[in-house]
Amino acid sequence: MSETPPNTTLQYRFDGPEDAPVLVLGPSLGTTWHMWDRQVPELMKHWRVFRFDLPGHGGAPAYPAGSVTDLAGRLLATLDGLGVQRFGYAGCALGGAVGTELALRHPQRVASLALIAASPRFGTADEFRQRGVIVRTNGLDPIARTSPERWFTTGFAAAQPAITEWAVQMVRTTDPGCYIAACEALASFDVRPELGRVGVPTLVLVGSDDQVTGPAEARTLVAGIPDARLAVVPGASHLVPVEQPAAVTDLLVRHFTSAWQPAFDTTSGHMAIAASPVKPVLAAASPVTPVAEIAAAEQPEALSRPDPYDAGIKVRREVLGDAHVDRAFAQADEFSGDFQEFITRYAWGEVWDRPGLDRRSRSCVTLTALVAGGHLEELAFHIRAALRNGLTPAEIKEVLLHAAVYCGVPAANSAFKVAQQVIREETTPQE
Repeated sequence: MSETPPNTTLQYRFDGPEDAPVLVLGPSLGTTWHMWDRQVPELMKHWRVFRFDLPGHGGAPAYPAGSVTDLAGRLLATLDGLGVQRFGYAGCALGGAVGTELALRHPQRVASLALIAASPRFGTADEFRQRGVIVRTNGLDPIARTSPERWFTTGFAAAQPAITEWAVQMVRTTDPGCYIAACEALASFDVRPELGRVGVPTLVLVGSDDQVTGPAEARTLVAGIPDARLAVVPGASHLVPVEQPAAVTDLLVRHFTSAWQPAFDTTSGHMAIAASPVKPVLAAASPVTPVAEIAAAEQPEALSRPDPYDAGIKVRREVLGDAHVDRAFAQADEFSGDFQEFITRYAWGEVWDRPGLDRRSRSCVTLTALVAGGHLEELAFHIRAALRNGLTPAEIKEVLLHAAVYCGVPAANSAFKVAQQVIREETTPQE
């Protein structure tokens, strides 16, 4: 019997009686399962508490997970291996995103849900990809040093220097590659249109002073989830389980003891599994083959190939950033609008989306071509794109040195000036 591959499961620990229902606690980006230490003594009186570490956090194996779906899958694989089928779930920030993903994709597994300092979309994709650029260039120290001001209120950080230093060290000892992948996971997470399909009782809990995912984001969750209740904890910022442990513990106990969807209907003995999304009635009832299916059978090639524009706009935004793409479309008019559609469809949808080269390689090719053509304005935003695609400043320097040999020293000299300015802007940590 082969062992489960280590990159498909998560580092975990149990606390509490073996015969109690399982309550899973999910951590925030940059933290470890120890962020829940103050909740566990009370929670384990009622539940078998399961805590896990994100990849590369808290000494966990450094197998990066670049999407919330991947993280949720690894958590389920871990629980499957332990024989845990149904559980309550409470998650903070990124841990909350994992909980929302589980409730949406695997509703039969989740008995009750608590989303803490969470959001259906965490800021903008640009913000998290920019953070990845900074970590790739400077390491995690700049992020670690500024984490207390994002996580705690000013008064708490000043009054609790030991906890503040603990927070800094948690981030500092995280694997950079796994941190960057987690940023990418948050950058691509957006379940706003799907909130109405979360079918379990949900507590949405937020610190009143949270400047990262505050009360506004919490109210968006409550407005979208059919069975959701809001709890605002006064005097707390983003890492509210650490800053206000007693209040959070009390809220969790009350929620999970009163809103735990049973595995079986006590009157019928049947499994209480959430229903699948309702399919269109006409498609199910009509004995006539839909016209679209007939057309597909007659002309498979005409209908099977998707319009590359949809893929192109997605890739263009991921590589160049939302701000750049929004600006380009805002500046387009009747004269230039067709050109914007043309490059989105063919440059980004047909070429950049091809599987033959990864995005790092395409960035190298693009930078060299722009140097050769002397296109310095486009070189500037493709330097930014190269950083977002994973090239380091040292690697960009090597590309430009190589271009100097084959494209000419004057062209490379101009390119170095552009690149130097862009790299300085993009990789300087924000204090």
